[in-house]
Amino acid sequence: MEKKVINPWNWQNARNYVQAVEVKHADATLYVSGQCAISEDGISSNADMRTQIFHTIENFVKVIQSSGYESQHLVRLNIYTTDSTAFFENFDVIQDWLSKNKIQQTSTVLEVRSLFETLKVEFEATLVK
Repeated sequence: MEKKVINPWNWQNARNYVQAVEVKHADATLYVSGQCAISEDGISSNADMRTQIFHTIENFVKVIQSSGYESQHLVRLNIYTTDSTAFFENFDVIQDWLSKNKIQQTSTVLEVRSLFETLKVEFEATLVK
């Protein structure tokens, strides 16, 4: 697989995403459904935003690894949140995870009225290899 990052500017680098990703000669594509802070028993978290972000990343990584992919295969990450202010106050958690894993992905963050039950954040993604 060939992955080319397109960034005509530099300002997005501080926010841990890129403007576009071109993928050529991919062997496979993984579309990941919305991952949230839900326990292995299917119970939605009622924790604060920061805790839910950590738990969401854990669940997200588990799905990626269970599929035989690696986090570096991430090319698109959509994030839904019920509280963009609280989300961005805790964005360092996501930035640290992206930086640690050397991930360069396109990304969109959307504030929504609600998510399932008590959930505050949800990740939906596309990965290629």
